[in-house]
Amino acid sequence: MDLTDFVDIAPYNDEEAAAALSKVAEHPNVPWISKYIFPNYPETYLGDVLRRIKTIDEFQSIVMSKATEWVIETTSEGFTYDGIENITSIDGCYLAMSNHRDIVLDPAITQLMLLRNGLPLTQIAVGDNLLQSKTIEYLIRSNRMIKVIRGISARELYLSSQLLSRYIRETITSGTSSVWIAQRQGRTKNGIDVTEQGLLKMVDMSGTKDFVENFLEVRIVPLSISYEYEPCDILKAREVLISRTEKYVKTPNEDLQSILLGIKQFKGHIHLNIGAPLTREEITEASLCDKNDRYQHIRHAVDRRVIAGYRLWKTNYIACDLLDGNDAHSDHYTPEDRKLFIEYIEGQLQKVEPSLDKADLREILLGIYGNPVKGKENL
Repeated sequence: MDLTDFVDIAPYNDEEAAAALSKVAEHPNVPWISKYIFPNYPETYLGDVLRRIKTIDEFQSIVMSKATEWVIETTSEGFTYDGIENITSIDGCYLAMSNHRDIVLDPAITQLMLLRNGLPLTQIAVGDNLLQSKTIEYLIRSNRMIKVIRGISARELYLSSQLLSRYIRETITSGTSSVWIAQRQGRTKNGIDVTEQGLLKMVDMSGTKDFVENFLEVRIVPLSISYEYEPCDILKAREVLISRTEKYVKTPNEDLQSILLGIKQFKGHIHLNIGAPLTREEITEASLCDKNDRYQHIRHAVDRRVIAGYRLWKTNYIACDLLDGNDAHSDHYTPEDRKLFIEYIEGQLQKVEPSLDKADLREILLGIYGNPVKGKENL
């Protein structure tokens, strides 16, 4: 694959990654991070490893997978997955279109699942808003990051989307790599997983064939990740509440703080479902609709798989019943479970500024957990 046109957005190659990771190794925070993630090794361990790494595959297997395993072991009750046959049966690369609940963990856990099964890892489409320092850029672009340009004018966005679309399509159709992309810009903050129609239009922009063949050749595989305790739940609820009355403006380091909180926060059980690829029949049916309705039809096909694959936990059922003021789903939890979850919610509400309306905030927070139940019931 010729990368001449894509230098600014493509992940680092092996040589670039090795040079970048050597620079990361010199960062003053590396020793304490090493001690944190690799407690059984000297604090120089991570720096020494980063200096020795020669390929992006080495970085994933030696550092990133170990870091993700550490997060799962220390902040969760375990990680499960199903539907692996939906990608092992694909002849070629694919576009993994995932729901989006955590900035870093969603794609990191997906990579870990692939690594555990001996499958090729994907490249990962990530917003450039996360590249707040050269060190972070070195790390993320060494980890197969495709840079998605954000915060630009409409004209620039159109050209950027064209470039991104071409890169994704050529990466997949050339057999270079599969690609992971979130189904929407920004994390889901209300528990309702919906694919952005604009994302599907972007994917289609680079197609040179008819509508059906354009979507078939990228092989869309919907993914659904479910956390028993939603990463950054109270921060998401806070943002939703503030956005009701004013434009929400992020602080300079807010994304980085969300990444760190998502990593450190207890997540309970985690499950990843790999849905069946979109079929020729579904895409053909979509092609018979009017232009915008075509993308809506594709969106609904993705959404149905994401919602169907979402694993409901007792936290979801309890929140749904608390929202509805009943115990309709009480066969999924005990009275003690309900009491503990209420205490958890009330504890989370104390972590934001007192000036925010606690009743509204509580309803939003419960919605993050309860809405997936309603989504499945409406399916």
